[in-house]
Amino acid sequence: MGQKVHPFGFRVGITEAHKSRWYAPKALYGELLVEDYKIRQFVDKRLNRTPPFAAVSDIMIERTREELKVVVKTARPGLVIGPKGAEVDRLQEELQYMTGRKVSISIIEIKNPDTDAQLVAEGIAEQLKKRASFRRIVKMRGESAMQSGALGVRILIAGRLGGAEMSRRLDTRMGSMPLSSLQANVDYGFAESFTSYGAIGVKVWIYKGPYSAEVDEENTSRAAGARPRARGRH
Repeated sequence: MGQKVHPFGFRVGITEAHKSRWYAPKALYGELLVEDYKIRQFVDKRLNRTPPFAAVSDIMIERTREELKVVVKTARPGLVIGPKGAEVDRLQEELQYMTGRKVSISIIEIKNPDTDAQLVAEGIAEQLKKRASFRRIVKMRGESAMQSGALGVRILIAGRLGGAEMSRRLDTRMGSMPLSSLQANVDYGFAESFTSYGAIGVKVWIYKGPYSAEVDEENTSRAAGARPRARGRH
C-alpha cells in the first residue's frame, strides 16, 4: 500500500499553525468541531461555488468566549468585500444567524494565486469540466507556477481523462519536491472535477522553498492569529 502523508497535517504544530484556533471543554468540543466544518462548507459554497467566485483558498477560524473570528484567504478580496463592504456584511449576518454567535470576518489577500496549490487545483478542475485538453492544462499551470517563483510543482490528475473508457492517472513533476523535510514549505491542494463521464481528481503540490525564506507567509499567519514559525535546524 502507498504510505502517503498529507503535507499540511505533517507540518501542523511544527512549522504550520492550526486552521482552527480555539480551546473548548470536553462537553462542547464536538459541537464546535461540527460548527467549524459547517462554517467552512458554507463559506466555500457561498464564495467559491456560486457567484462572485472569489477564489478563496483557505478559511481559518478562531474563537474567544465572546466572538467567532473567520479569516478568509482569497485572491480576489474585492469580490469578497463587495461594493462598500456590502458582501462581507451580508456574509457576517448569515454566519451570525447560522451559529447564533457574534461573528467578525477578516480578509487576507493572496498576493500570488499561481503559487497557491488549492487555487491551482480548482483552476485545473474548472478547465477539465470545460473539456479542455488535460495535458495542455497541466503543463500550462505547472509552468506558470514555476515562473511565479515556485521551486517545484507536482500535479497529479486521475480518472477518465479525456473521456477514456478506462481511468488512468497523469503525474507531472517540475523542479524539486522535498516532501519528507519539515523545513520545506510545501503547499498542497485537492479539487474534484465532476465531468459528464465521471469525476476526475486533481492533486497539486507546490514547493515554495524553506520556511526561513518565507517572510511574507509568516506575516500572513501572524495576521491570522497564529504563533510565528519557530523551527530552527537542530
